[in-house]
Amino acid sequence: MKPPEDVIRALASVRGVDASNIVACILNRLRHEEMIAKVREVGARIRLIPDGDVASVIATSRPASGIDVYMGIGGAPQGVLAAAALRRVGGQMQARLVFRTDDERARSHALGIDDLNRKYELYELARGDVIFAAMGVTNGNMLDGIRREGSIATTHSLVMRSQTGTMRWVRSRRDLTKSPFIDDA
Repeated sequence: MKPPEDVIRALASVRGVDASNIVACILNRLRHEEMIAKVREVGARIRLIPDGDVASVIATSRPASGIDVYMGIGGAPQGVLAAAALRRVGGQMQARLVFRTDDERARSHALGIDDLNRKYELYELARGDVIFAAMGVTNGNMLDGIRREGSIATTHSLVMRSQTGTMRWVRSRRDLTKSPFIDDA
C-alpha cells in the first residue's frame, strides 16, 4: 500500500488540483495519528469522524459530501460492507489485513489466508452481483435513525444493487401493536 501522502498527491494529480483541495475523511482514533500527520504534511484537509466509517466511504462517491478519499484502519467486516456499497456507486478501494495479535494471524492462516501482506482490490472484497442494505439506528450523515412516536416506529433504509445500479432509500412506518420489532422488556 502506498503511504497516505502519496495517495493524496496521486489523487490531486488525477483531478488536476493542488493537494490542499483534497479532503480526506479519517476515523478519529489513536491508531490513525501518524496517518493524520502525514495527510496534513502534504497539505490536504481532513474531516475527522467519531464513527460511521462505512457511510463515510460511501460519501466519497457523492460530490456534495465534500469527501474525496477515505483512509484508515478498520475492521474487516466494515471493509467488506464498504466494498459492497462501492461496487454500486463505481468507487475504488484497496485494503489489506492488519493484525494486532499473533492469535489474529493464526486465525487467518486457519482460514486459508497465506499471504498476510496481500493487497485486496474492490472486486476481491465484493464479488458477483452485490446487494448492500443498511438501516439507520441512530441519526447519521447517510440515514436517519429509528424514530418512535407512540406505537408508530419510522425507519430509514438504503438498498443498493451492483448489477442494476439501483440505489433505493426507503422510509417505513410500522405500527408496533401489529408488528413489533422493538422489545421493550
